This record gives sequence, C-alpha cells and structure tokens, in this order.
Amino acid sequence: MNTQRKKLELVCPAGGLPALKAAVDNGADSVYFGFKDATNARNFTGLNFDLAQIQEGIAYAHERGRKVLLALNTFPLASNQPDWNVAVDSAAELQVDAVIMADPGLMAYAARVHPQLRLHLSVQGSATSYEAINYYHERFGIQRVVLPRVLSLAQVEQLAANTPVQIEVFGFGGLCVMVEGRCALSAYATGKSPNCNGACSPDQYVRWEQTPRGMETRLNGILIDRYADDERAGYPTLCKGRFTVKDETYYAIEEPASLNTLELVPELARVGVSAIKIEGRQRNPAYVAQVTKVWRAALDAFAAEQERFAVREAWMAELNKVSEGQSHTLGAYYRPWK
Repeated sequence: MNTQRKKLELVCPAGGLPALKAAVDNGADSVYFGFKDATNARNFTGLNFDLAQIQEGIAYAHERGRKVLLALNTFPLASNQPDWNVAVDSAAELQVDAVIMADPGLMAYAARVHPQLRLHLSVQGSATSYEAINYYHERFGIQRVVLPRVLSLAQVEQLAANTPVQIEVFGFGGLCVMVEGRCALSAYATGKSPNCNGACSPDQYVRWEQTPRGMETRLNGILIDRYADDERAGYPTLCKGRFTVKDETYYAIEEPASLNTLELVPELARVGVSAIKIEGRQRNPAYVAQVTKVWRAALDAFAAEQERFAVREAWMAELNKVSEGQSHTLGAYYRPWK
C-alpha cells in the first residue's frame, strides 16, 4: 500500500474528564472512555464517567472536531444482560461516534435496535484472523477492529489485505501476555473475571503492606511482589509479579515494559493500519497529555516527511519516562527470527 497521504488516526485514553480534555488539547483525533460500571474493561474505583461528565466530555471533544468512542467491551451474563442493553441505548442517545464492543449478543442488539450506531470490534473480542473479522462485519456491521497485541506486522498486513474493516492497533502502553478477552489469571485468584466484571486485579482484593522485608503487594492474599525502599511499587497483577521459581526470584511471566511502536509508524501505515491506539485509561491526565503530545508530533512528522521520517531521540526519552519499568519493546510486531 502506498503511504503517500496516508493519515493515521490517533486514538487516546480517557479515564476521566481531565484526561479526556488533556487528550483533546494535545492532539488526539479520537478519545475512548467508559461508564462507571462493569460494562467496560477498566472498571476501577475513581475511573470512568457519569452521565454529566460524559455529556461535558462529548461536547468538549465535538466542539473541537474530535471523535468520542465508548467502550462497552465486557461480556454480560444471563443475569445482567439488560444492563448492557441499557448502556447501548445510552450510547445511541448520547450520540457517541462509535461503540467499542466484544460480545456478539450485544452487537446483535445494537445492530437491530440502533442501526445508525457505528460499531467497532474491541480487542476483547480476540479477533486474530480476517475470517473472524469479516464475520463480525457481515453479521453485525462492524466498521473497525482493534487487534490483539499478539500479531506480527506480517500478520497485520495479511488481515488488512483481506477485509474491508478498518484496522486499529495498539501503538503505546501496557502489554498483556494473553490474547485479550481470554485471560483467566485474575479470575483464578479472585473469582471475578476481568472479561465480565471489567477489572483485572479488582481493587477490593488488592493490598499494600509495609513489612520488615519491604513493601509487599498482594492480590486476594497471594503475594505478587516485594519492593525495596528505593523501588516504585506497581499495581499487583499476576502476570507482572516477581515469583520464586527453583530458588530464583524474577519476573517469571512478563517483565514490566511498555509497547512502543513509534519506529514502526511507516510500516504500520504501509500495511494498511488506519488508527493507532494509546493504552492507559487507568493512567493519570499527565501521562495522557505527555504521550498524546509526543505521538501527535510523530504522526504529523510522518505525514509531512513520509519516506524521510525518522524517530527523534527526544520523543523516545519522553515516552520512556512514562513506560513501565522505564523501558519499551516492539512486542509481537517485530519477530526477527521469522
């Protein structure tokens, strides 16, 4: 695909109204957010929007020519399906620009009751083949898919070449070792599934305790990590904990690092990606402002320079300041052994 005149949409997180405004003010093309309930996959205390905040946020974004995307990307159960249907009704009434969904039953409801509502397939839908993506498009009218962070660039290119659906990929932020939508680690430890309750490591199960051996973080009583006085204590998730294995203590599942695909921008455009998503609805407005500002500068530079585009050291330095473990990776996109 010719990258000339190719414009990549910048999609940024909004865990609250200040973060939404920070994203818009620093150059986001679109912002994504959720209600204050289990209908979205960042259902944490202190995050998300009530009705008044949503209305203010939508007005703020639309007045500045930006789009608002609502995440309804968890899976309802038979006992609470009506709550998710009401959320779809609210999305249509609020006139959001798109709803990001994972559950096929909910998509069927949206397509039937609100056919004018634009639908995006969430990363929680775990669609990793063009056959799956095309099924959602043909059956429910999905217009865009957010791809799981487990695909190589070659696989992304194959998907884009075989579907009319727009492709959105994660460009920066936290990683997940699982195919999104299929993780059971947090549910195993707490009994509450992040796919249904909206929170990986729900806050009611999280404990920090200062001990003679350091700051300990636990999830439902399970020791996740122990930090020295000069270390920054992270949020306890099972996949990013340090565990003792055969008398050696280390990050046994995944080391803290952020996905950062800044150097892949020309390749992402070439293979047919339409939008770059920044992860981080659980992060503060300062993080949103800093990351959005850097990515806006980078995408504008690529639009102007095309084949002459080069990553600036200052951009990487700014992003590393807010990366997990202050380090970054290209994740699954880059696989030199293939």
